[in-house]
Amino acid sequence: MLSDMDKKTLLLRVGLFLLCIGQVVSASADPSIWQHEWPDTDFSKSSIDFKEILSGGPPKDGIPAIDNPVFKKVSEVTHIEATEPVIGVVLGGVAKAYPLQVLMWHEIVNDTLADIPIAVTFCPLCNSSLVFDRRINHPEKGEILLDFGTTGKLRNSDLVMYDRQTESWWQQFLGRAIVGELLGTELKMLPVRIESFAKFKERRPDGLVLVPRDSGYRAYGKNPYRGYDSLSTPFLYRGELPRNVAPLSRVVVSEGNAWSLNYIRQSKRIEKSDGLIIVWEKGQNSALDASEIGAGVDIGNITVQRRIDGKMQDVLYTVDFAFAHYAFHPEIEIVTK
Repeated sequence: MLSDMDKKTLLLRVGLFLLCIGQVVSASADPSIWQHEWPDTDFSKSSIDFKEILSGGPPKDGIPAIDNPVFKKVSEVTHIEATEPVIGVVLGGVAKAYPLQVLMWHEIVNDTLADIPIAVTFCPLCNSSLVFDRRINHPEKGEILLDFGTTGKLRNSDLVMYDRQTESWWQQFLGRAIVGELLGTELKMLPVRIESFAKFKERRPDGLVLVPRDSGYRAYGKNPYRGYDSLSTPFLYRGELPRNVAPLSRVVVSEGNAWSLNYIRQSKRIEKSDGLIIVWEKGQNSALDASEIGAGVDIGNITVQRRIDGKMQDVLYTVDFAFAHYAFHPEIEIVTK
């Protein structure tokens, strides 16, 4: 059962979705209106047109980031289906899995792994699972450690984050500050795997798994966007759509190249002349298909690697919805055959 807070959030989302389908959302992209909620954000510094910013429904921190994550040993976790998706992060020999059934309701986890401060992020509307190093080098202040929250705003249907140190706004899809004092600063993106829980457990039986501090706080394991990745129209998106693939089909992106997931699934394995190897294997649910995440359609597991010094090493990649890839990287053609 959904809590009252979950129901309220979903009603806001659905209401805005219907409004967007029926008519253009009322123009409310006005920093003078936002300033009361964001008194510390420097809106005079921006790289975007404020009209591109839309309300996603919840207010600032209405989708609460996790700041003090709780973990269990992978061997002790029994509430996650084997095929459910997790973000598998391995740094300095330490491995942690961040299940999308938790990130679905929080979108950001501020954590530290092997002494490296990281932000684990997931935007359901773009299907973008990205992990960043939370340290930046400020030209005047030196190294700054940031932690992130949710603005409640969307741009190109993608999560707009904010850092609590300067209240600059960040585009999750790019890891780049788009408004505020840190305008133009980019976070370092870390190579991770979006994989099934079974795959993570197999490769790192010593790993830890993020679990809710309070299992009743949200409807963990439920998908509030049931059937989303089968829709023909993205949620709260007003930009152009890719022409050669369905907007809500998945695209695998790595090192300036993009392939449709369907193409990789049919090929099973792609080897590029520069040594990049992309492999598809069955056994991972879509988090955005069925009402129960563990019952979602099988979209498979992707690994992207390159042989370096005789060893296979993971390479940075993402699995995103095609419309989001096209919105932020229209110059990168999506290979479909």
